[in-house]
Amino acid sequence: MSEAIYDGLVSRHLNRRVSRPLARLLARTPATPNQVSIASLGLAVACFGCFASDYYIAGAFLAQASSIADGIDGDLARLKNMTSAYGGFMDAVLDRYADSLILLGLTIWAAGDSGAYAWIIGFCALAGTFTVTYTRARIDVQAVRLFDRGITSSASRDVRLLIVMVGGLLGQGLLTLVVLAVLTNAVVLLRLLSARQILK
Repeated sequence: MSEAIYDGLVSRHLNRRVSRPLARLLARTPATPNQVSIASLGLAVACFGCFASDYYIAGAFLAQASSIADGIDGDLARLKNMTSAYGGFMDAVLDRYADSLILLGLTIWAAGDSGAYAWIIGFCALAGTFTVTYTRARIDVQAVRLFDRGITSSASRDVRLLIVMVGGLLGQGLLTLVVLAVLTNAVVLLRLLSARQILK
């Protein structure tokens, strides 16, 4: 499917302004799209380390850097004519690991002040994040536009990572987890309600 269907608002209006020029630069090098996907995961690992070590400002910027890097691999694949089903599959798998690491780091940071509450809310944010992705993947391709009417795309990966960045910059780990938990699980509920009308 086209970028327009998959890209969230943040990707279209912010991330792509950075990722596309970077992809054009990388197209002049031996770098491959799969290498960029792995590098994006590396940024998420660094983000985890920063949040877990209480370097939340650095963690905030690394979360957004990982989000931007996630858009480079697809652009690079098209520029180098290296698109493949495996590359898309690998990118999606690595994104799930990246999401897990970023949210785990955020939870460890928030738990420093909030204890068990942060772990419970962190679990809700992680469960909602994974279920948002899963419900999007399970819907029939032709039904995507009907399924994702405006508001349900408000929990796309690019939006979630922007929320992580803003929350990190504000020093609000627990509040960031609460926002992610509420947003993602509300979108899942909306999708379940929409699915009753779309799926037979």
